[in-house]
Amino acid sequence: MNNPVTYMEMVREAAAVLSEAGIPDASLDARLLLEHVTGWNNARFFLHQSDPVPEEERLTYCDLIRRRADRIPLQHLTGEAWFMGLPFTVDERVLIPRQDTETLVELVLEWQKDDGRSDLRLLDLCTGSGCIAISLAKLGQFSQVTALDLSEEALTVAKINRQRNSLTENSLRLLQSDLFESIPGETFDVITANPPYITSQEVNTLMPEVRDHDPRMALDGGSDGLDFYRRLAEESPAHLSPNGTIFWEIGWDQGEAVTKLLHDTHFQDIKIHKDNNGNNRVVTAQWR
Repeated sequence: MNNPVTYMEMVREAAAVLSEAGIPDASLDARLLLEHVTGWNNARFFLHQSDPVPEEERLTYCDLIRRRADRIPLQHLTGEAWFMGLPFTVDERVLIPRQDTETLVELVLEWQKDDGRSDLRLLDLCTGSGCIAISLAKLGQFSQVTALDLSEEALTVAKINRQRNSLTENSLRLLQSDLFESIPGETFDVITANPPYITSQEVNTLMPEVRDHDPRMALDGGSDGLDFYRRLAEESPAHLSPNGTIFWEIGWDQGEAVTKLLHDTHFQDIKIHKDNNGNNRVVTAQWR
């Protein structure tokens, strides 16, 4: 990119660089990175698109474009992802929140509204950035939300996000735990989870942004992708209150297998729910 250059020219050249590197939505990423550097919204960009770019700003922007072309995730470059309308700090210590996972949160909120109780206790497993637990603590009416993760590094990020979203330790308890290990004897009305569910072999075929930058322990579900569901199906009943309900994210092709695991463990009312793209995304079931 040569100087002097206008903002519009710089963004167009950046989009071409990203497109050449095989980045999906190259034009969008180029605009979002400009917004990150300048702090502008779309209206401000429109007003200043013909202005020359200051050299320092141009260098900063070009460095971000180069790193994005190297397949570093956009959210790692900006340090932020949005989920359920809430901001989350993200980096290589946690899985980047995906829009598909909002389906799970929306199902829980809908279920809670229909249930009508205000004394419900919720447990979120494999919490990562805390996006599920924090969204439900902010948008739901739970009397207590507990979130667990084996990774101490992930919990450090979740604590940052708890503070960022103005939640206290009383409203959201964060604990390091191998699934239920740190909460013996505790029971909950709802258990949510977005566990690792990609097969070990598949992980190596994922997009570079995911394969090389998301933590592998948040992706790898074992040889058939079902390792965590086996443990969840076996261990969850001891931590569910009567008529307790589970909401777990699943892979698009895992509905039948996870349903069988839950059926064999004597869960009731097992249902598979689709996301906005029409893919199987969430399994729900009751323990009676």
